[in-house]
Amino acid sequence: MKKAWRERFGQMFSIRHSIRHRIMLIFVLMMTCMLLTIWGVNNWWLERYYVNQKLRVMEEAYDNVNAMIMEKVNAGEDIADVIASELEKEWEIWGDSARQGKKIPKEEIPPTRPRSSDESSRDQQRDDPGGAEDSAPQEETLLDTIRNYSEMNNITVVLIDSNTGKPILSSGRLNDFLAQKVQRYVLGHGDNHSRTLKEHENYVVEINYDFRSVNMYMESWGFFSDDRTLFLMSMPLASIRESVELTNRFMTYVGLIVLVFGSILMYFVTNRVTKPIMKLSRLSERMSMLDFDVSYVDDAQDEIGILGNSMNTLSQKLKEAIGALQDANQQLQHDIEEKIKIDEMRKEFIANVSHELKTPIALIQGYAEGLTEGMCEDEESRSYYCEVIMDEAGKMNKMVKQLLTLSALESGNDAPVISTFDVTELIRDLINSAGILIQQKDAHVTVAQTEPLYVRADEFKIEEVLTNYLNNAMNHLDGERNIRIRAQRQENQVKVWVFNNGNPIPEEDIPNLWTKFYKVDKARTRAYGGSGIGLSIVKAIMDAHHQECGVENLDDGVEFWFTLEAAE
Repeated sequence: MKKAWRERFGQMFSIRHSIRHRIMLIFVLMMTCMLLTIWGVNNWWLERYYVNQKLRVMEEAYDNVNAMIMEKVNAGEDIADVIASELEKEWEIWGDSARQGKKIPKEEIPPTRPRSSDESSRDQQRDDPGGAEDSAPQEETLLDTIRNYSEMNNITVVLIDSNTGKPILSSGRLNDFLAQKVQRYVLGHGDNHSRTLKEHENYVVEINYDFRSVNMYMESWGFFSDDRTLFLMSMPLASIRESVELTNRFMTYVGLIVLVFGSILMYFVTNRVTKPIMKLSRLSERMSMLDFDVSYVDDAQDEIGILGNSMNTLSQKLKEAIGALQDANQQLQHDIEEKIKIDEMRKEFIANVSHELKTPIALIQGYAEGLTEGMCEDEESRSYYCEVIMDEAGKMNKMVKQLLTLSALESGNDAPVISTFDVTELIRDLINSAGILIQQKDAHVTVAQTEPLYVRADEFKIEEVLTNYLNNAMNHLDGERNIRIRAQRQENQVKVWVFNNGNPIPEEDIPNLWTKFYKVDKARTRAYGGSGIGLSIVKAIMDAHHQECGVENLDDGVEFWFTLEAAE
């Protein structure tokens, strides 16, 4: 078990260029690049972005306050009187609530933010409960606007009447210091440690360093459009460097956590993605070893599933193609073996024919020369010489006829003419016609079958089969010299046996008995006068009839047999 796990992990980590490792490496590199990008953006662009945002707020505050001041000025009101009136009204509201012993709601304290219509309505109901329904909602005052920017954006606003040099309003506790500061700016005695951000027609926005508080401030100072009211808006700038460091530290912690958990998640995700790919890899390895019985099994409909189905189709087609090639190769191999076998048989046939013809030709030539030279002067010797020549010529003629018959049968040119006949009667006729030869061989022939047995075959060719079997039996008789012929019907066939007493045929020679010119007698003597073609003709005739033939060794002799189609 440990060895299997060790091999598995070794295979996993030994693949340096696996898809899983590539995806993991890409993910880690992307996360690292993102963290570095955020760190660089914080370092190089966060401060600029922060200052730009504060600059917009400063410009917005000036535009809104300036619009309200110009509205009051155009209505013929004095700004100092307007602010004093709004302050006095707020303190009256606050004093009435305090005398009644009520808890002053936050919205009833001198406002520090713009009030909604509901809040204004509640103020109206407090002053005049009976006429709340008929009173209109109060509009936002100049003090509301200034205090709104003071609370929401931490802007300290100082308004100074340029004619008297006295402060009109200060939203912070350092009104005297700020008032002196704006007057110094106007007189051109400002701090040298300043950087101008933007200059407008009536005011300037700067960044100044305050040595007293050791802090940076964004300050906007100048005149409103009434050319009388001098102002200073001061906004402390937080330590951008410290903010950047905190942001980078926070992003580093978050990035590391995301990187760790993301890597773990990516490991399982890539495992799910690469698992079917590894399965396809193992499938391709087995296909490369010509094992096409394997297949990819998965229900996924994505690109990997399509690839797996394509590999299954490829495997099936390769299996069919290679199977066809193997069959063709086997057939080709078989054809080559048959060709070699035919060549060997042709060589053997030529050798056998030459051997069979050599002796009779030599005898004919010798006796013919003797007759020509007058070696036989008496009539008896000449008659003997002529009989020998005629006998050998007859044997040669018989062998040639047998070869022609065998050739016609094997080539299919001598197809059997099927007819229905009684094989029992054919056997009796054959015995009768061969009676003289049987007597010469001193053979005892018995026929066991007496009842008619009708068969469908070529009667003349079956007679030749019986003749060859009978001649073969008489040529190999021994012992009691009995020949027994019997026939029997077996279902839809008729089987005929020809038995003779004699020595058994060696088992190793039985398969070769049907080969042309094959003789059990290795010396190929001329004792029986046979050429070794008769049994080959029997085999060819049986093959033409699509029937079988064979031979068996019995205790007292040898029995040849063949089958025929039974007729009704």
